[in-house]
Amino acid sequence: MTTDQKVARRKLSLRELASELDNVSKAWQVMGYSRQQFYEIRRNYQTFGSEGLVDRLPGARGPHPNRVSEEVEEAILAHSLKHPTHGPLRVSQELVLQGVAVSSGGVRGVWSRHSLLTKHERLMRLERETREREVELSAQQVWQLERFSPEFRERHIEVHHTGELVAVDTFFVGTLKGVGRVYLQSVLDCFSRHFWGRLYTSKLPLTAVHVLNNDVLPFFEANDVRVETILSDNGREFCGRPNKHPYELFLQLEEIEHRTTQVRRPQSNGFIERMHRTLLDEHFRIAGRTKWYETLDEMQKDLDEYLLHYNNKRPHQGRNMGGRTPIAVFKSGILKSPKTKKEKPISEAA
Repeated sequence: MTTDQKVARRKLSLRELASELDNVSKAWQVMGYSRQQFYEIRRNYQTFGSEGLVDRLPGARGPHPNRVSEEVEEAILAHSLKHPTHGPLRVSQELVLQGVAVSSGGVRGVWSRHSLLTKHERLMRLERETREREVELSAQQVWQLERFSPEFRERHIEVHHTGELVAVDTFFVGTLKGVGRVYLQSVLDCFSRHFWGRLYTSKLPLTAVHVLNNDVLPFFEANDVRVETILSDNGREFCGRPNKHPYELFLQLEEIEHRTTQVRRPQSNGFIERMHRTLLDEHFRIAGRTKWYETLDEMQKDLDEYLLHYNNKRPHQGRNMGGRTPIAVFKSGILKSPKTKKEKPISEAA
């Protein structure tokens, strides 16, 4: 029971005692009250009921009638956030110039209600607001942060053996006169950097399936290696309804897990993006200036010759490659299946 409840109960006992004794003077003398207090208690009880027995502090109920309006209060808080070192008089004068009439005392009243009376408290409020503010970074700003931050610069895709992760992508090579647009379906083993590529005139799901079925998976099967996961972007040639999309259905049939990168984040598939730059610098930009291609087969033939050199003879300077060729790393990363002991025939065991 709180103190107010105890006081109210004592006042109620005084009123009940006066009714029992039928003597007001004796009742307030016994309970330790004055005659004036007794009549005030009875009047409050008759007017407000049991709530009238609780002591009320003098003063206005609710907001003070002279309190500034909400619009003025918001203007004071906004100005104090922008200029936390200004005093009440300076804030009042600044707001008057903006058409908001308020006295320095009104400014202090607002500060008092919001615990902003001191300069330090206003500065701490500015610090909190700045810390909690959400800033949306552009793609260029994110790229700059990742480029110069050691935390992002040292992040890499961890691959431990051949076939654990295979990256795929569609690369626009250019436009061939008489043929049209030329696209490259790229496939790269992330552990060994072994690369497969085939040129097409469209980027349909069937082209992505074709290069896997004809070039990539037979090479892995010939080396007794299983492709565990394929990493792609969210292009339509790779992603769709699992029960209808040709590429998704093909991966399900081959029991290959399909992962996708974050939207508009090509660096999430950095292995294949870096390979595209190598292809441009070492093959396409050179071949396109030294030869005149008329058919797609001519381009594919030269690409096959370059990939044969890239996979078997070209030293690779990538991470964990150490100058080795992709085919050498491919074979060294093949997991050896545990050898099972041959059981002896029953006749020999006897």
